[in-house]
Amino acid sequence: MASVVSVAAKRFKLVFFVPPASLAACKTAIFAAGAGRYPGPGNYTECCWSSLGTGQFRPGDTANPHIGKVGELEELQEARVETLCVGEDTVKRAVDALKK
Repeated sequence: MASVVSVAAKRFKLVFFVPPASLAACKTAIFAAGAGRYPGPGNYTECCWSSLGTGQFRPGDTANPHIGKVGELEELQEARVETLCVGEDTVKRAVDALKK
């Protein structure tokens, strides 16, 4: 007699911060990579949560900042985005998409 064994894929929460002007492009990229798909009933896709806030950082001596200058405190509006990634491959693809 044969038996079927089902193994649920691991779930990961991906959280990232992005300038509001880049929010739509970043969401498009992670969703294309498979992030934001809810594995339950309803076949939901492109699921995420985002909020706006003020972020701050001070780039260190070895930094090559895209925004701000080395050694100077920078404050700016940022969006915090959270989404679900089902499976290790999905979270890796989503992170790679954000790095591009």
